[in-house]
Amino acid sequence: MLVRISDRRKPNTIDDFGFGSASHKTISLMEFRYRKGTEIYGEKEPADHVYQVKRGAVRSYKLLSDGRRQIGAFHLTGDIFGLETGDQHRFTAEAVVETTVHLIKRESLQVIAATDAVVARNLLSMTTRNLEHAENHLVLLGRKTAVERVAAFLAEMDRRTEAHTMSLPMSRRDIADYLGLTIETVSRAVSRLRCEGVLNFVGNTQREIVILDRQLLQSFDPQN
Repeated sequence: MLVRISDRRKPNTIDDFGFGSASHKTISLMEFRYRKGTEIYGEKEPADHVYQVKRGAVRSYKLLSDGRRQIGAFHLTGDIFGLETGDQHRFTAEAVVETTVHLIKRESLQVIAATDAVVARNLLSMTTRNLEHAENHLVLLGRKTAVERVAAFLAEMDRRTEAHTMSLPMSRRDIADYLGLTIETVSRAVSRLRCEGVLNFVGNTQREIVILDRQLLQSFDPQN
C-alpha cells in the first residue's frame, strides 16, 4: 500500500531533488509514502519517473526463472534511483521499510538537462556511478569468496552511511540475495568478522553494527 503525502505542485527547485543547478529552475515534485514490502515500480513498466529516497530504503531486484531473487542495489536516504537508459525499468523496486520518496517526471528532468550544464553533468555522473556499481557487483558475485563478499558489502554500507553505528534497514535475507549467498553463509561470515575483531553489534537485532577496525575490514576484501 502507498500513500500520497502531498502533490507538492508548489514551486520546487531541481536542488530539492538532489541535483545541483546553474539556473535553479523550478520543478513539480510528488511525494509518496510506501509501506514495508510495497512495490514502487515493476520490471518492464514504463520508466516515466525518476525517484529519490527521502526517508527509508529501497531495494532493486530481479526474479530469476527458477524463482530466486537477485538484488542489484540498495537505495538509501538521499539516493536517486529509477533513472534508466531505455524506456522501461530493468528491475523491480520495493520499499525495504516504510519509505518516503519524491518523484519527478523523467521528461521534465531531460528538458532541464538540455539547457542546464550542471544538471546534465550530474546526470552523466550518476549514470557512470551506476555502471561502476553494476560492474563491481558483477565481480563480487563472480570472483569473491563469501567472506570477501560480506566484507565488501559492509565496507560499502560503512562508506554510504558515514555513521559511527550502521543501522542496516535490510534483513539477512536481503543481504544474502544481494551477495548471491544463503542466509546461513552470510551469518557465518559475519560471525567470523566479529570473532576477528572487525565489528561488533549494538542491541539484539544484529542490524546495528559498529566497525571496530576499518583497515582490517578492507584486508578481508583485497580487491576493493
